[in-house]
Amino acid sequence: MANINAKEYSPRVSNARSRLTWLWSEYSVIIAFIIIFIASSIMNPRFLDMNNQLNILMQVSIIGIVALGMTVVMLSGGIDLSVGSVLALVGVMTVLALNASGSILVGIFTALVVGSFAGFLNGLMVAKGRIASFIATLGMMAAARSIALYIAEGGSVSGKVQGFTAIANNDLWIFDFPVIIFFAMTALVYILMHKTRFGRYVYALGSNEKAAMLSAIRVDRIKIAVYSLAGLLVSVAAIIETSRLNSISSSSSGVQYELDAIAAVIIGGTRMTGGRGKIIGTLFGVLILGILNNMMNLMNVSPYLQGFVKGLIIIIAVVFQKRE
Repeated sequence: MANINAKEYSPRVSNARSRLTWLWSEYSVIIAFIIIFIASSIMNPRFLDMNNQLNILMQVSIIGIVALGMTVVMLSGGIDLSVGSVLALVGVMTVLALNASGSILVGIFTALVVGSFAGFLNGLMVAKGRIASFIATLGMMAAARSIALYIAEGGSVSGKVQGFTAIANNDLWIFDFPVIIFFAMTALVYILMHKTRFGRYVYALGSNEKAAMLSAIRVDRIKIAVYSLAGLLVSVAAIIETSRLNSISSSSSGVQYELDAIAAVIIGGTRMTGGRGKIIGTLFGVLILGILNNMMNLMNVSPYLQGFVKGLIIIIAVVFQKRE
């Protein structure tokens, strides 16, 4: 009888373990978000204040939009280190176009063109120049920041057109426009990556580039499109950041944004090697980062140590991915 019970028990345990493994692999970031949210609520009662919750969403909106583009790039098997510098360059060019033309539409159009073109150049270097994405975007990071500093003479530039600040400083019901834009961009990128042929091609490229080429996928075009899309999303983030204060700093705007974006993407479950990850995962990864930043501020953790925490989170997330 003991042997029979053991045989009956073993498959049940195996099935339970396999279900738990599947649940963790598919929804680990959501589970982690719930745990961190509950822990934060217990640690500090001010965390649950509605104004604080809305403030978290506002704070993560810009990085969240940048992280969406970073997710697409990393799903393709690449990386983009230039997002922060490109954001600063886009912001400077936006304000200059805004002041010169007096038109908000011209300023927005300029932002979208400059950011997309920077992304296009990244894609061109990676796809046609056969340069590793790390090196190509590292060069763009230095070049974009240098151009921004040169144009702005190392300082800040301020907008002179009334109404431009409305983009980032108005709200709909209780949600600020940047939060609404962030969620709208998340929905659009989700549809693009999970419901279209382009998204399937990006996943195929990240999983196995040679197999993708043998499947008649235009790999070079996909790579260029991926980096151009990332640049376009950086442009949207730059418009919001510039609009918030009606100015942009060529030296400090966008600094370490690439670190925050990469951290959010990795926490969200996207593989560094590409081919696996979800846009929804990045959304929760961004929210987790926002909660952690907020809690460190509420608990008066030194801002000099916050970068250490983010770096530690990246390492832990990668270790968990390796174990899977």
